[in-house]
Amino acid sequence: MFNIFKKKNGANDTQKLGMFQRLAIKKAMNMSSQEKEKLMQDMMKPENHAKLLKAMEMMKKSGILNEAQMEEAKKRLGM
Repeated sequence: MFNIFKKKNGANDTQKLGMFQRLAIKKAMNMSSQEKEKLMQDMMKPENHAKLLKAMEMMKKSGILNEAQMEEAKKRLGM
């Protein structure tokens, strides 16, 4: 039976994001690989770790990340 309220599987759910977050995602998708690499190098500098952890905590509080995702991200980033 057809259900109009059923959620689509694998849908890109950007409606939960704010306007600036959607713009940031759009800009990141349009970046060249060199620009992405430079951005990642800047992000991974030791002086930016506090900012990154603060942003991750805010994402956890808002429900974008759960505890398991946060631990996985910290492990991959070497924090």
